[in-house]
Amino acid sequence: MRNAIVVFTKVPKLGKIKTRLTTDRGGIMTPAEAMEFYEGCLLDVINVCIAAKCGDVWICHDRNGDDGYLNNLLDKVSERSKVAGIFADQGGTFDECIQYAADYILKNCGSDRLADSVMIVGGDIPSLQPTTLQDGARKLERLANSEAGLAAANKTKTANLRLGAAIIEGCCQEGGFSIIGYTCTTPFEFQGIFYNMDGITALDMLVAKAKEQSIPFGTVEMAPDVDIPIDLASIIPAIKALQLSARYDDSIMVPVHTINIIEKIGLESSAAPPQR
Repeated sequence: MRNAIVVFTKVPKLGKIKTRLTTDRGGIMTPAEAMEFYEGCLLDVINVCIAAKCGDVWICHDRNGDDGYLNNLLDKVSERSKVAGIFADQGGTFDECIQYAADYILKNCGSDRLADSVMIVGGDIPSLQPTTLQDGARKLERLANSEAGLAAANKTKTANLRLGAAIIEGCCQEGGFSIIGYTCTTPFEFQGIFYNMDGITALDMLVAKAKEQSIPFGTVEMAPDVDIPIDLASIIPAIKALQLSARYDDSIMVPVHTINIIEKIGLESSAAPPQR
């Protein structure tokens, strides 16, 4: 089964990226620092996707993002030639944009599809590891080849492909997910997943859709994203732990770009002592 990995991102732009980390929105960074921080995260995520070697790596960016700026930034990744392509999303809502990213690869299982399955990851998950993506690719293939996977795929017009349905996800904070993967025969769409009007979390909506269609479902290691100051405070000790553990485990990738920015800004995580 041929897999693809799509890094779903905005093109970094001053004053328009990670604004909830800035002092203007109650955070601790200047707009320039927030932009630089996100660039570091994005480079680390792309490098992990390349190192995982479990699918062609694609970049999907916001429709109005600066292609030239993104291309210049990608010159800093570990192996630029391993990025299969870059494309802009379409649509208006977040659901529509991420759906376009998946459809661009899977193409409704047509003969022109770029892969049989896709894993979509956010650009702001700097603790992501190659082993997590490798685990996701293995689980997708195993679930797709199961009897349940084939049965779920038989509900679609692509049943003649002999490729089963399957979904995998890696959760993040507050009932969300930062990694999602599924096969082209999977009867799934993103409509109503994110920011739905009923106040249901994205992960709950994903689970509900999988249960409704009896789609085999798998989970991979959590990959927290960084949107607000508490996320930043949580990720700093996590990536420091990765930095130390990498001395003793060759499979671990250190998010060096993110660490460099954190050190440049001079950020430290702290915990308030208990009140007596």
